[in-house]
Amino acid sequence: MEKQFLEMIAVHKAIIHKVSRLYRDSPEDREDLFQEIVLQLWQSFPKFEGKSKQSTWIYRVALNTAMASYRKKRILLLFTERLPDKEDSNIDYENREREQQLFVILKTLNEGDRALLALYFEDFDYREMAEITGLSENHIAVKMGRIRSRLKKTLNPAK
Repeated sequence: MEKQFLEMIAVHKAIIHKVSRLYRDSPEDREDLFQEIVLQLWQSFPKFEGKSKQSTWIYRVALNTAMASYRKKRILLLFTERLPDKEDSNIDYENREREQQLFVILKTLNEGDRALLALYFEDFDYREMAEITGLSENHIAVKMGRIRSRLKKTLNPAK
């Protein structure tokens, strides 16, 4: 079971990094959140029945963990012998700068809207987003329309 879990984390660690980056500012806080998410995944791994894709399940646990710990604002002290590898940094500087700007804008959104956008950027459809968040597909469609409008105004204030 441990081997399967570690393989799953290795394959999907980018998801955990993205969620950590959306909900934490400093590298140390992101590492703490990463570890907390992995801990929550490990604790709930025996209950994962495979009825959904692993990525869907990981997003659900990661977002719930990030939002819960964000609201509690507690300090997590989890230690491991070795931190996981960082997400690949083979992104050119122009894309990295645009990515940084996007994360700054995303942090202005509330935590629920950030979660929906993270799923949207990963090409989840509304049905899958509903499965992860527990919201209805219709509610997600309405929220995504409002989020898009808000982002357009933020990105193009003169229009």
